[in-house]
This record gives sequence, C-alpha cells and structure tokens, in this order.
Amino acid sequence: MPYLSDIPAEILERASRIKLVAFDVDGTLTDGRLIHGEDGHEWKAFHVLDGHGLKRLMANGVDVALVSARISHVVALRAEELGIDHVYQGQFDKRACLEDLLHGAELSPEQAAFVGDDVTDLAAMRTAGFAVAVANAHPWVIERAHWCTKLEGGRGAVRELCDLILLAQGKVEEELKHWS
Repeated sequence: MPYLSDIPAEILERASRIKLVAFDVDGTLTDGRLIHGEDGHEWKAFHVLDGHGLKRLMANGVDVALVSARISHVVALRAEELGIDHVYQGQFDKRACLEDLLHGAELSPEQAAFVGDDVTDLAAMRTAGFAVAVANAHPWVIERAHWCTKLEGGRGAVRELCDLILLAQGKVEEELKHWS
C-alpha cells in the first residue's frame, strides 16, 4: 500500500492507541483564512475529504473533538453536519480543555491526539500522546510535533491523519470492504 507506506513504526504505535482526536479548527480543518462579508457574516471552507475521514474515525470508535479559541457559527454548523458532539469554542486554554475531555472520557493522554497549526496549540499538543502538526503549521509547531502531515490544513491534512489512525489500528481492509 503506497499511501502512508513510509510511516515510522513509532508513529504507527502512537496512532494505534488513539481513542480521541482533538482538532484545532482554523488552520487545521480550514486553510486558516478568515473571510468576512460586508454583511458581517464569516465564511470558512472545509474539505469534503476531511469531513469523510472524521465520520469514518467516529464510525470506527474513535471520538472526535473540535477545540477552537474563536467562536464561529459556521464551525457549529459543520460539527452538527458531521455528527461531532464534542465542540468547544472560545477555548483559550486548549490544554485544560483537552484534560477535561480526557477526564470525562476516562482516557489517558497516550490515548489522545491533538492536531494543530500554531503556537496556541502547543500546550495541548504536549499533553496528548500523539501531537500532530499540519504541513503548513508554524515551524515551531512542526518542530515539536510527533508527526507532520504532508497535506496542508483545510486541504486534506485531517483525512491524512484519519487514514493513518485507521491503518495503525488495522481497520483499512474493513473500511475498503465497506465501500466495495
């Protein structure tokens, strides 16, 4: 399988333990641009491949959470559309939010991944057992991540991670049968 074939064993091991993935939103699920119309409405673009990957993670028993410092109605709508129950907006302390999520789910940090793109995500990434940066993350974030996607935020990076977790947990063949 050429896709994701060059993943180091240590990364596959980390991904095999994941029961919860928490994602920053702007710059991770989106390309990071904030578009404001003259009417005051905010626009964001989400990649359909990322959304499908999130749905497949949840269908395979991995919880998904969105953790954002910003508050956006568009994010709430996208989460509802995807069936994501854990949506935390206005979270300036993402580490505390992740710790609360872990406590509520009775999970250890090693069972969680945090995906980010900027320095505001570093504390939560340090808490998680699997810290992931998207390809276009700030260099300081990439340096401190366990793994960095090849694709950029808002352009398939989330799907890349979802597929990696499914691969590490031995669920790819079952997924392919589901769609064949």
